[in-house]
Amino acid sequence: MATVVQYSRLGGPEVLEVVEVPVPSVTDGHVLVEVQAIGVNPVDSKLRSGFRPSAPFDGPRGVGADASGVILEVGSGVDDWAPGDEVIIQGATGAYASHLVVGPSNLTRKPSVWTWSQAAAVGIPVSTAYQALRSLGVTEGTRLLVHGGTGGVGQAAVQFAVAWGARVFATASPANHERLIELGAVPLSYGEGLIERVREASPEGIDVVLDGAGTEEALEASFELVDDRSRIGTIVVGGRAAELGIRAWMGGSPVPLTDDEVKLRAEGVPAAIELAAQGKFDVEVSERFPLARAADAQRLSEEGHTRGKIVLIP
Repeated sequence: MATVVQYSRLGGPEVLEVVEVPVPSVTDGHVLVEVQAIGVNPVDSKLRSGFRPSAPFDGPRGVGADASGVILEVGSGVDDWAPGDEVIIQGATGAYASHLVVGPSNLTRKPSVWTWSQAAAVGIPVSTAYQALRSLGVTEGTRLLVHGGTGGVGQAAVQFAVAWGARVFATASPANHERLIELGAVPLSYGEGLIERVREASPEGIDVVLDGAGTEEALEASFELVDDRSRIGTIVVGGRAAELGIRAWMGGSPVPLTDDEVKLRAEGVPAAIELAAQGKFDVEVSERFPLARAADAQRLSEEGHTRGKIVLIP
């Protein structure tokens, strides 16, 4: 039997149900994966709560998009994968499960440098960070400010930007400053006086802002520090992007990704794997929950204070 997490109505984490079902059968052009770890992302809660619109229910609905695991079976027509291959899964439907049937386009080979939990944690955060920074034009010499630098997207953004030769400044609580220093960023405490602290740390100014906090303080500081709002991007307050004149990439944003942005997202995880092989990209997993406690994992995610990533273990 397989274990899956599903829900049949919108609501809080309590609507999630853990059920036992037959192990799915592999289909032509797909593979069956035994899941080892599952990434918990904010969009999972947004879909479950109805904050992000989705189609009407036609039955129980699965949760999650990111995971890692081992291929058990390969369907006909799949030539590049074999049983025993270790994989990263992205863009799956119902990834909160012990077994998944997915297509080859959802798979990336898992590097040995990452644990199962780390491999499950990279999909959405790493792809989002990579695409956002490329879309904002971050290159060598760019002075980048990241609001929320120790979240999943924030840590990925810091590491990509540092690897590309940017000068990175990032906000976090004082308890997390050491982590930002490890990643190569100049840490800054949020709160009253943020603008002055940024200006003191970067007298030459700030070129680009990536907002992973979504607070009024973060937005006001961004507008004060960067005149060109097309170089301010958010992954949190996409619903206000048009009103504010900034760019947005997030689950539930009224502005869908362009074809170029979709292509950039596909480059994110391979780029992180390449950097990881050079010792230049680390994935921090701060919390692990058993799959049966998916509701607790989502409650913690919704608090918005998690450093790194939360994962589920079947």
